[in-house]
Amino acid sequence: MFTKHIHFIGIGGIGMSALARWCKAHGWRVTGSDAELSPITAALRREGIRIARLPKGTALVVRSKAIPPAHEELRAARKNGIPVLSYPELLGQITTASATTIAVAGTHGKSTTTALIALMLTAGGKNPTVIIGTLLREFRNSNFRAGSDNVLVVEADEYGRAFLHYSTSVAVITNVDREPLDIYPSLRDAQHAFLQFLGRVRHGGTLVLNRDNAPLRALAAHVRKLAAAHKCKILWYSLKSPIAREVRRAIRIPGMHNISNAVAAMAAARALGVPKKTALRALGKYRGAWRRMEYRGSVKWKVASEKTESSLITHHSSLRTLVFDDYAHHPTEIKATLAAFREKFPRSPLICVFQPHQALRLQKLFSDFVTAFKGADALMLLPTYHVAGRDRINPRFTAKTLTAAIQRKYPKKPVLYVANPKKIKSAVSQLITYHLSLITPHRSAVLAMMGAGNIVRYTDTLLRSNRE
Repeated sequence: MFTKHIHFIGIGGIGMSALARWCKAHGWRVTGSDAELSPITAALRREGIRIARLPKGTALVVRSKAIPPAHEELRAARKNGIPVLSYPELLGQITTASATTIAVAGTHGKSTTTALIALMLTAGGKNPTVIIGTLLREFRNSNFRAGSDNVLVVEADEYGRAFLHYSTSVAVITNVDREPLDIYPSLRDAQHAFLQFLGRVRHGGTLVLNRDNAPLRALAAHVRKLAAAHKCKILWYSLKSPIAREVRRAIRIPGMHNISNAVAAMAAARALGVPKKTALRALGKYRGAWRRMEYRGSVKWKVASEKTESSLITHHSSLRTLVFDDYAHHPTEIKATLAAFREKFPRSPLICVFQPHQALRLQKLFSDFVTAFKGADALMLLPTYHVAGRDRINPRFTAKTLTAAIQRKYPKKPVLYVANPKKIKSAVSQLITYHLSLITPHRSAVLAMMGAGNIVRYTDTLLRSNRE
């Protein structure tokens, strides 16, 4: 019989749904609401979590960082005297209660690194509980693994300085970048926040840090002082370290950034007593996560070949296109992901469909976005996905003006602006038809659907309308 009832407002979020699953595994009666139903809310329903507005008998409300203070359910909770916690506040309490907490932070690469650490610890018999910001096949397509209460692995989000709520035994930082810009206007602001995150490490803990990241390396003197005060061990990792060579041989996912993530995971796992061979075996079995170069299916396009001197008939054949979904939305991530696609498919034309995420990011990093797509053979841009409550729209910095800037920078590259995302299919068909010198009917192409907004919906529509 349940004695505790917890309600999540914004339960469809990737972090909130993981936390809801943790609560259910620990005996709470869990309900939740969200503005939109999604595959995540459908999965929660199948697991016995009811999706509904604030029910009677709720003992505690947890709100997503995206929920505004004036939200009707929040107002109702306060009116009825129901305590309200934010996502990081509740997760912070959970990290404090765990005997050993491994928290993975970083502007880029958090999810992959968290996943790898979790899998290495599992292979090493540590039986971790895991709360992560992606879905893993190894966790039955979930963002949560129920394990021991003594070992907890969490993805530590920097947005809103959420990670400053977490108490950690092992603190991992993959890199520091100027992002998100509405929280960290300057790189110095971001560096300061990550240094504060390291200050949350417990006495005698371990810091795992990326020596290859210049903004993080610049904090070395501060890190040494902090480590001395907390009597912590510092483990700097690098692509130049000896273990990186073994990681390169073992890893099955492409990209130098993923090798770096794997080296970080190896350092953390080894610090927690996982044998090197065990960790490398776990790495070799990893096939990637949700929306990280995720293969979604293939599509065939009818392509008209050019008329030849010996034939007045235009011949039609098919071009097979492999469709992938990726979360990359920052110039650094875009460059790394396109390089990884090129590594995996060196002879296939690479078409990128990108949906910018957040107007402020596009404005502040506009020149970086212009050069970020150099690795793509062709590019289509969709209108910017605007984030409610976080966006200030500037007409000088839009997906359309970005398209024009990229066309000026790379005049030979096919670059299209698609004002109506529902017309992606016809836009890809147009691109293939008019650029046969780039994409021929005799080889397959790669279509990378990229962005942090709702582009996955258009990927779904594309595949449904033209699946093999």
